[in-house]
Order: sequence, then C-alpha cells, then structure tokens
Amino acid sequence: MVDHTPALSFGAAASDYDRFRPRYPHAAVRWALDGLSDARVVDLAAGTGILTRALLALGHEVVPVEPDPGMRAQLAASTPGTTALAGSAEAVPLPDGAADAVLAGTAYHWFDREPAHAEIARVLRPGGTFAPIWNIRDDRVDWVDDLGRIAHFGDKSASLFGEYADFGPAFDAIEVDEFAHRVTLTPDELFGMVRTRSYWLTASAEDQQRVQRELTDLLDTHPALVGRETVELPYRTLVLRARRR
Repeated sequence: MVDHTPALSFGAAASDYDRFRPRYPHAAVRWALDGLSDARVVDLAAGTGILTRALLALGHEVVPVEPDPGMRAQLAASTPGTTALAGSAEAVPLPDGAADAVLAGTAYHWFDREPAHAEIARVLRPGGTFAPIWNIRDDRVDWVDDLGRIAHFGDKSASLFGEYADFGPAFDAIEVDEFAHRVTLTPDELFGMVRTRSYWLTASAEDQQRVQRELTDLLDTHPALVGRETVELPYRTLVLRARRR
C-alpha cells in the first residue's frame, strides 16, 4: 500500500507549484503518445495542469483527473476552459475504453501500482498507450547533485527505469526514452521550486531552516553559481510507455 500523505501535501502550495515546477518538452510528450494525433488523453494525477497544457498545445482532447481539491482549483485557474475530475489512479471516474492514452506527469511513483494498472487498463481502449513521464534534475552535474542532497529530492534518475519493470499483464513491454532540456531560474525561483517539494511541505520548521541555510551556502560558494543572476538547471525528461493489449 502506497502512503499518499506526501502526495496530497501539494495543494497547500498549488500556486507556487504551477509557477515554479518545470514544463515538459513537447518532443517528450509526442513520444509518450506513440504517434497519436487528435487523441483523447487522460492526464492522471494532473496536479495544476502543467502536462495538461502541453497536451492541449499539441491539439489533443484532455481529461485531467486529480485527487487534491487545491490542485484542481489551481488547474482551473491556470488552464481556462478546463476542469479536472476528482479521482485517482486507483479510481478513475471514466467509463471503460474512454481514452486513447493515459499519461502521468511526475506522479506515477505515488500510485498504488497493482490497482492503478488495472484501472488504467480499464479506461484505455485496446491498443491505447499508458505513459508515465518525469522531469528529473540531471544529478550527474555536481551542483545539481548537491541541490538534491540538501533538499532531499530523493529521485535519483538512474534508478527509475530499473524500478518499473512492467505495467502488469494488461500491457505490452515498456519502451523507454529520455529528453534533455534546461530551465533558467533566478536564485529566488530556485528557492521557490524547492518549497514546492513534498519534503519541504511536510518538514518541520527546523528542517526547512536547514534547507534554506544550506541552499544559500551552495549558491554563495559553488564556482558554477557564485555571482550568477540566473542559473541553468539541467533536466532529463524520462518517459516510459506501453500499449494496452
């Protein structure tokens, strides 16, 4: 059983989450959709709509599904004309075979996988695609690795692909791809991004102060960061996809 408590902490910071979290490269989203065009796509655990907006920009019909009311409210505010359905990966409020694809943006690691796989398979038409996608900071860069240690990001990218071997008996074998991109942030925006992470949102005041202190020290002392008005934060967008049998 997955502990959903950290996942449901984001609603308290929904506005900052939408502002500071990175977007998804369109090339990665296109690959996730496995060549589909004009598709009906479920954005599962849609959050504030960051992936929803990428899908809409590519011309797809999108049905966002999100359990947190604070995140749903922010999605409605930041994505005019779109309303997220209340639901979860384990209980999707849609009929059988309703979707051509189901995507999950930086959320699949929160799912209770066995019931979620069965529910996603139910919602997909035969031959439809399920594709989790993650924006992961490129911790092969030394200061980014330091940032992850300070802020307790806990999502070492090298472990992701090995951890998720399959999506269960209803799906074909998983395919994998990776897309590099960078996000330009001011130091204040870097702090803002850190404050949208589950560790920060559930941490004690003492731990939050420690993160603030150590991140300030990193910005003030690391040779790649000292005196910079902006920093280039490198990301690896990792995508898994598989077709429903």
